[in-house]
Amino acid sequence: MDPIALIDELYEKNNLSDEGLLYLLDHMDQRHQHYLVERAHDTRMRVYGNRVFMRGLIEFTNYCKRNCTYCGIRRENDKVERYRLTPGQIMKSAETGYGLGYRTYVLQGGEDPYFTDERLAGIIEAIKSRFPDTALTLSVGERSRESYQRLFDAGADRYLLRHETASRELYEKLHPGMSYDNRHRCLLDLKDIGYQVGAGFMVGLPGQGNKHLVEDLRFLKSFRPHMVGIGPFIPHHDTLLKEEPAGTVSQTVTLLAMVRLLLPEVLLPATTALGSLDNLGREMGIQAGANVVMPNLSPTEVRDKYLLYDGKICTGDEAAECRQCIEGRITQAGFAIDMTRGDHPGWRA
Repeated sequence: MDPIALIDELYEKNNLSDEGLLYLLDHMDQRHQHYLVERAHDTRMRVYGNRVFMRGLIEFTNYCKRNCTYCGIRRENDKVERYRLTPGQIMKSAETGYGLGYRTYVLQGGEDPYFTDERLAGIIEAIKSRFPDTALTLSVGERSRESYQRLFDAGADRYLLRHETASRELYEKLHPGMSYDNRHRCLLDLKDIGYQVGAGFMVGLPGQGNKHLVEDLRFLKSFRPHMVGIGPFIPHHDTLLKEEPAGTVSQTVTLLAMVRLLLPEVLLPATTALGSLDNLGREMGIQAGANVVMPNLSPTEVRDKYLLYDGKICTGDEAAECRQCIEGRITQAGFAIDMTRGDHPGWRA
């Protein structure tokens, strides 16, 4: 097989056999990656132009009932200083973001039982009532279908739930007490209810090989999420995986480019984790087809408490600083900021 020919096929058909995807991952060198990134960039320019959508991230609780082996806010980590933002603090963060031009908020937190459907729906309704021209994304883990429906009815537009890994064996090893089947049930329920749905995975997980990554790519191609979140695994010092090596920016960039070619219309973030591993990591992701960034709107006094991994950047920056910093980086890289809702092109409003 010829990697260049495989990249061309992926570019032209937006698909490739599992064997072709695996061959590309196994034989990716700098020259091939450069060509892959060029093709991914061409695809994003055709679909979205040079726009990069800004989402305001509000990390509103770091309590979590789960015990995922890689996560810094896992239930059994008793060294975390736990916090919950009040509805007033969440609204203040949204107000700050609205004043800075954000028209999408991402409410992200651990799986915190305190935030019942009633409490969370009340927060959603308050934000959407105050700012009806905004989109609201939730990232709060696994819930029942009834819960997802209640939050959708309250006004939530989108839901981010990474599938984490499409390998059942690897998933259940990394997520003790959790069910691979339930994770996928959640994703199917979210899509059926009518959310714009985000899936995704980490790159460089312990025990993960290229065959696992092909399974992830195949799952994404068949599920066709509206958003895909991909970031490198970065160890946290208070987890079971603290001694494991981090994933790499290079491999993450390769996977971002492959996802852009498989799903040309997908909304694809350049994650904070990329920027935490390399000062130019987010820019590299954007050049490889990513078209979303999520600056932090959380109060600065809690930012260093929401640490899923070590070395997270921007924990001390005010919201305005975050926007100014990332906007400067994006425009310097030759792209344009887009502060609109930034819905998926195929979305039915």
